Amino acid sequence: MTRVIVHADMDAFYAAIEQRDRPELRGKPVIVGGTGGRGVVSAASYEARRFGVRSAMPTVEARRLCPDGVFLPGRMDHYVAVSRKIQAIFEDFTPIVEPLSLDEAFLDVTGSLRLLGPPLEIGRQLKVRVREQTGLVVSVGIAPSKMVAKIASACCKPDGLLEVSPDHVRDFLAPLDVDHLWGVGPVAQGKLRSAGLRTIGDIAAAEGSRLQRVLGDQGRALWELANGCDGRQVESDRERKSYGEENTFACDVSDGATVRESIIAHAEAVARRLRASGVTARTVTLKVKLAARIGPGRHPLITRRTTLPAPTDDGQLLSQTALRLWREWVRDQKVRLVGVSASGIAKAPAQLGLFEARPAKRSALNRAVDDIVARFGETSISRGLIRTEKAAPTLSIKDARRKSRGESRQP
Repeated sequence: MTRVIVHADMDAFYAAIEQRDRPELRGKPVIVGGTGGRGVVSAASYEARRFGVRSAMPTVEARRLCPDGVFLPGRMDHYVAVSRKIQAIFEDFTPIVEPLSLDEAFLDVTGSLRLLGPPLEIGRQLKVRVREQTGLVVSVGIAPSKMVAKIASACCKPDGLLEVSPDHVRDFLAPLDVDHLWGVGPVAQGKLRSAGLRTIGDIAAAEGSRLQRVLGDQGRALWELANGCDGRQVESDRERKSYGEENTFACDVSDGATVRESIIAHAEAVARRLRASGVTARTVTLKVKLAARIGPGRHPLITRRTTLPAPTDDGQLLSQTALRLWREWVRDQKVRLVGVSASGIAKAPAQLGLFEARPAKRSALNRAVDDIVARFGETSISRGLIRTEKAAPTLSIKDARRKSRGESRQP
């Protein structure tokens, strides 16, 4: 049986939530992300996109393009909560859901056709359900493969619904630029264009030996994708491999106290996200970008990590560990960016260490903090003494950054 894959992608997710929650912002250019001089755009409403504002763009450039835009720092905890509601809606249509980020996911609805109707009807129901229950808009692409479904949703934005049937996959792909194919970044795109291969149809019609000369072993894989051959499954058990928070300071910081407070704030935020997901982590990583330059727009990046004796979701333990890494490896240097991440994710409850002080009270404190944040927002309480401007981009923003560096796009 031919698979039916849905790619559901929320339209301008963060910005749309702000416009929904604050009616006075509807119809205005809303830009969510870092609001400082070194901030990055996380999301832009369609009103802002008309001015050329895009995700992953420096905030300074966005202000130049759209000086009358409404710039907001974002509310990540709130966006996560809304994302969970949307995920629950997706799971009403099929248990086979693969989230890609807070605002998009693949759904394999092959087994739902007899119950819910043909693919287009499922897409319509999905759009209606999301709008009714969240007040937000989702664009939906439907195809027999993940790649084509994702391209379809992008082509029909905003508020779109597009099905590409198995018989029309090649016709649909043929006129599109080669950079729509997974694995084609700027470097590969340049090589293909130099060889006269500008569209997916050009690749589909090319001889294997020609593609081999242009791209080496990657040529065969691209030829298969260009011809609609993509056997990758929707991975419903795909798990997040790490949780991280980071910020770029508005000015280079040499004040150790400021950096330490940022580390604490990030560690606490990571811990809350771990607890919200019902998981723990065993490895703590400190990321620091130094102020010194090593080239145009390039700065030394230091990452140090350590593995804990047992997995944890406790913010104090995470911050103590990250601070130790700071003291041992980076202290007394001028800093541009700092971040904390946790990996080695496990579903099992944390095993309390023998020497961890008063674990019962610590767990109760963590639950109380979570309750306060859930009710009053993430800035309402923290062990950190300052409010950091976070820069934790979704996969789509990371993808844009990879593309700008010439790295290949992954599914």
